[in-house]
Amino acid sequence: MQLKAGNAIRSSEETILLSPTGTGKTLAFLLPVIEQLDISLEAVQCLILVPSRELAIQIEQVAREMGTGYKINAVYGGRQIIKDKAELKQNPAILIGTPGRVADHIRRNTVSTQNIKVLVLDEFDKSLEIGFEKEMSEITESLHGLTRKILTSATDDPNIPDFVGIINPHIINHLHEGVKDLSIKIVSSPVKDKLDTLVELLCHLGNKPGIVFCNYRESIQRVSDHLKHNNISHECFYGGMEQKDRERSLIKFRNGSSNLLLATDLAARGIDIQEIRFIIHYHLPLRSQEFTHRNGRTARMHNDGAAYVIKWKEEELPEFITSSEEELLISKATPKPSAWTTLFISGGRKDKISKGDIVGLLIKQGELNKDQIGIIELKQDCAFVAVHKKLSKKVIAKTNNSRLKKKKIRVYEV
Repeated sequence: MQLKAGNAIRSSEETILLSPTGTGKTLAFLLPVIEQLDISLEAVQCLILVPSRELAIQIEQVAREMGTGYKINAVYGGRQIIKDKAELKQNPAILIGTPGRVADHIRRNTVSTQNIKVLVLDEFDKSLEIGFEKEMSEITESLHGLTRKILTSATDDPNIPDFVGIINPHIINHLHEGVKDLSIKIVSSPVKDKLDTLVELLCHLGNKPGIVFCNYRESIQRVSDHLKHNNISHECFYGGMEQKDRERSLIKFRNGSSNLLLATDLAARGIDIQEIRFIIHYHLPLRSQEFTHRNGRTARMHNDGAAYVIKWKEEELPEFITSSEEELLISKATPKPSAWTTLFISGGRKDKISKGDIVGLLIKQGELNKDQIGIIELKQDCAFVAVHKKLSKKVIAKTNNSRLKKKKIRVYEV
């Protein structure tokens, strides 16, 4: 898929890339786009529009880790615009952002569209679905020098609005590959309120990493309270949360500090989390697209996985759920919390701090060995690192208020 997409993007003015979640679409368009950038031009040359803050952050991280030497920035709602302005004083070659925030910057003249040659609409159907059509139309109307348009989606037969100006696209369709090793199982709930059945299912599944999907953000708190009451450790992720809290929930889930994420369909696509062993449809999805995208969180990249549908015994399954396989729950103990925890470090890329510097601090001052240090996520002004939970207090005592690359840092558990 990546080879076909690369060839199409290099040779065609318009490319539509259709591929399931988790198959590497980000690299598929980034690699050929970066090849076409002009290293002598200090201006925004590629604009990537995405439906969610998390996807903007994720693409920025992937692009930075490629080590291209080009300046790359992400802008999105939920953080102070003054931070954007400071980062955009020096033009990035690639700008990634949500349509609302990008349109705002164009209106403020903090982003020039004059040299933008490449437009990428990543998960464009999702952006339209959640109401960004006006902003996307406004942005595309300001782009007069485009030589490449790239659209991606994980949905078959997406509706492309006229304002995008797609005339004769080269279509790369790999949706048929789908999720090969996914089993879909029905779990029967004896009562309409499924909370106790959910707890029983989570105990049955054990400590494997997974996501529980709810249809409404209002339901998340009720389900979360019930899980806490039953001592089931988890993180929450939904649109009404503060951006900082959303980011930290995903960081803790990615690095294994938490094995369970309780989420709305905001987590159904656009976030890259490996090794999710199961997903649970606590609420039945309202449409087939949600069912497909939720299921796409597991059984990714040749790994197996399972999707569990909790169904009240008198509830009708929608026609797009065809599984007849029922899961009989075997009572087991409450899943143990993760052995890892996440530490916050108040220094990041702008302080010239690297992941290697953080490892050195934790080994030399924190007295950890490399096996006691987990995933590190380095941000512009901070970092997060997973460490063994039983050693976290000792590490904090030895590293908090110390100096890292000449910066005095704070270290604490999140």
